Amino acid sequence: MTFTEKKTYYFDRPGAENTADAARFAVERAHEAGLKTIVVASSSGKTAQVFFEAIKGSGLTLVVVTHVIGFVKPGEWEFDKALAARLSAEGVSIVTGTHALSGLERALSRSPKVGGGSRTDAIAEALRRIVAVGLKVAVECVLIAADQGAIRIDKEVIAVGGTASGADTVCVVQPAHTANFFDLQVREIVAMPRVR
Repeated sequence: MTFTEKKTYYFDRPGAENTADAARFAVERAHEAGLKTIVVASSSGKTAQVFFEAIKGSGLTLVVVTHVIGFVKPGEWEFDKALAARLSAEGVSIVTGTHALSGLERALSRSPKVGGGSRTDAIAEALRRIVAVGLKVAVECVLIAADQGAIRIDKEVIAVGGTASGADTVCVVQPAHTANFFDLQVREIVAMPRVR
């Protein structure tokens, strides 16, 4: 029997205060595993900036996945536009796509006329509750990035998500497109909060 020994980090609690450590752990595991891409969720751009600073000079590629336009307020994008321009100029890919694990389903579950949950809602809630909110976010960001052509589906990536804001969950993921969701594999959990 063969096995690989790797380090996993556990944060005492979820939240933005873990972002700098999550970035450090993501870069560390990318180098250990020979991976080239980090996919990170960032709604305002603050988390993207931390990860950009962490990868400088590392040879890693950063893909930032943002909320869709209208996520909080109709017609508005939460991400700092000036920061988006600066990051793009530095070679960072910024991807904005419909949430793979909610999107249209959210309109149905929130509707007083239709109401109720869906199978997609059940998958998202299972990821949030059983493992971590950040794992659901990381998985969803990988699906969005793959669907937008920002990452390859034949190469593992480091995927990073968080709980409400910042980053607190880091994992190694074999990507898939949303239409092939069950081909996606979370292969390693690098860091996550112990309590949610």
